[in-house]
Amino acid sequence: MITLYDCATAPSPRRARIFLAEKGVSHETVQIDLRSAEQLGEAYRQINPQCTVPALRTEEGALLTDNAAIAAYLEARHPEPPLLGRTPQDKATIASWQWRIEFEGLMAVAEGFRNSSPAMLNRALPGPVDYAQIPELGQRGVARVQQFFLTLDQHLAGRDFIAANQFSVADITAVVVVDFARVLRLKPGEDLQHLLRWRAAMAERPSVAR
Repeated sequence: MITLYDCATAPSPRRARIFLAEKGVSHETVQIDLRSAEQLGEAYRQINPQCTVPALRTEEGALLTDNAAIAAYLEARHPEPPLLGRTPQDKATIASWQWRIEFEGLMAVAEGFRNSSPAMLNRALPGPVDYAQIPELGQRGVARVQQFFLTLDQHLAGRDFIAANQFSVADITAVVVVDFARVLRLKPGEDLQHLLRWRAAMAERPSVAR
């Protein structure tokens, strides 16, 4: 049995939960309370010195400490349904969009939130080291998220999925980014009809409700 170190309220472990649900992989869950900084405590540091969630303990006993590794492991262990693509071209297209969504979307929300929220004082970056907030990065993060919404809306015109005409890890990450943006009081406006249509369709998937 594999074990997921999770936090029900955080965006990054939600990505792993959706991936596991889509694969139909049973697992144990250990909740790590980020609000009380449990991830920085000695007990969790012994498990994951990077002090981050998600982390996945594999059947072989290895600990995977990022979503890229978790997705690669689960795809190799459970190839159906393929969430990283089936053909070489599809794999490349999905990987490209996954990178863009992480860089242009997820990192933008995190940049805006971690550099502006009082709760993130001296925690501008995740991990064991404290970093001071830079207010200008908070402002830039908001602008980047707004541009990301526009980019995604334009891309989704005439498409049901973000990449390779299939539900993939790119859709998983994008769903989490769109929902995570609420911490900045940002959400797609009514003018972004393609993005709103796609998000409504994603809501029909049981995994996304997790």
